[in-house]
Amino acid sequence: MDEQHRSLNQNGSESNGKQARIVSGLDRPLKTPPPGEQTRAVRRQVIAVILANVGVFSTGMTLAIPTATLHQLKDTTEPVHLNDSQASWFASVNALSAPLGGLLSGFLLDRIGRKRSLIVLNVLTILAWILLATPSESDPKAFFWQLMVSRFMLGVGMGLASAPPGVYAAEISVPKTRGSLILGTSISVAGGITILYGIGYCIRDDFRLIALICCGYQLVALLCVLPLPESHCWLLSKKRVTEAKRSLNYFRGFNKSDEITHPLVLEEFQLLQKSLQQRNAAMKESFWRNLREPEVYKPLAILMSLFAFQQLTGIFVVIVFAVQISLEAGIEIDPFMCAVLIGLARLITTCPMGYILEWWGRRRAGVISTLGMSACMFLLAGHSQIEILQEVPYLPVVAIVGFIVLSTLGLYTLPFFMISELFPQKVRGPASGLTVAVGMFISFVVLKTYPGIKEYLGLSNCFIIFGVMALFALIFVYLALPETRRRTLLEIEEQFRSGRSRKSQNQADVEMKEVFVRRPEE
Repeated sequence: MDEQHRSLNQNGSESNGKQARIVSGLDRPLKTPPPGEQTRAVRRQVIAVILANVGVFSTGMTLAIPTATLHQLKDTTEPVHLNDSQASWFASVNALSAPLGGLLSGFLLDRIGRKRSLIVLNVLTILAWILLATPSESDPKAFFWQLMVSRFMLGVGMGLASAPPGVYAAEISVPKTRGSLILGTSISVAGGITILYGIGYCIRDDFRLIALICCGYQLVALLCVLPLPESHCWLLSKKRVTEAKRSLNYFRGFNKSDEITHPLVLEEFQLLQKSLQQRNAAMKESFWRNLREPEVYKPLAILMSLFAFQQLTGIFVVIVFAVQISLEAGIEIDPFMCAVLIGLARLITTCPMGYILEWWGRRRAGVISTLGMSACMFLLAGHSQIEILQEVPYLPVVAIVGFIVLSTLGLYTLPFFMISELFPQKVRGPASGLTVAVGMFISFVVLKTYPGIKEYLGLSNCFIIFGVMALFALIFVYLALPETRRRTLLEIEEQFRSGRSRKSQNQADVEMKEVFVRRPEE
């Protein structure tokens, strides 16, 4: 028996020398993934993120509803209707109030937690959809102001929805699953846009019914949030240690026990606890004092700039005014069908983005996206001015849908994706809120001024401006955007603090990193 054991050990060591990996210093075969990557743990993480993001569909619906309803709201044959100025406010006021929601999001994330922030989001948007469904049918002034209040509240909901689901996904996941799970927010927004476009295609003359359908959906979203466990990171930051252990055990694939028994999960918990203890003094400082630290102001500047380019390249303009742009660009198919194609293109492209971003990396995805967006906008601009391009069949449809696909591959997705990666734990809530607030304010300015600029400069010149801004965005992404692929949150924070990119030596760090043993021949 001893000889058999020695033989087995020798064979095992030879095999491990070639293809094994060490986790936390223990020889283990590749067959057993570490906690957090096993099937049960991944399933729990995925289900939790899906439930958290169900309510984020309201953001997509909020963005897309002007496309589906403006033709009715501006119809002069209706008893009450909007004039051009009022219609522009209807289309853009949600972006004006979204910064308030972003700031509120940062406050709520730290004060009441990730789960309760999602509950507040769903309750607020339910009330907003009810208001949109029940405006006056006889008083034009009351009709307009109730629509404005509803859209204002929906904008606050947009801001509220931007950070909590992504932060929640980043905190409950491990590096291997984090990229795909953070993407849930972008998929939900794209899904909301597509659903609303589809509803608008089927229901073209009853905005009240559309709003009631959205309200019913939001009630379902509220019920989905109630069973969610709170993030262990937030619970631990509030010194609710027992609850944090239960949450971490659950998301690493074990029972919700008050004690952690698995050594790797215990190590993760202890390292996270130690990290939070070391930052207690820093967390007592105000957010504005923390802004002096490079790991705070550097990602803040990068993400604010990224959000600004996202808006200035016309991504939200195409979403909000999809039907109107399709008509004016000379598209030969039903403009509502074109809007549905736009929504489907964004949704289909968003779904595999987690794999694409892990394959390409963040920076390469941004470069490809901005270059393609610029080309599509220049093609749209040239279609109305260059005879050769006018002869190309369906060029406007291809260019608009291509613009949506390429924006989703990078510039549309990256700001929401990376907002959950770049900020350190001590300022993640308020920094995320402030970043979204700035991005949404720029969105309001662009959406509110777009109709006037289009009338003054013409649609083709607007396309040229968007194309030029996409080229500027390309330069920014290439020079300034950090690569976060396959890096833990602590490594990203350290890179901003020290200015050096390095991989930690102990990859059983806070987020269950792995250490691979190289083959001898390498």
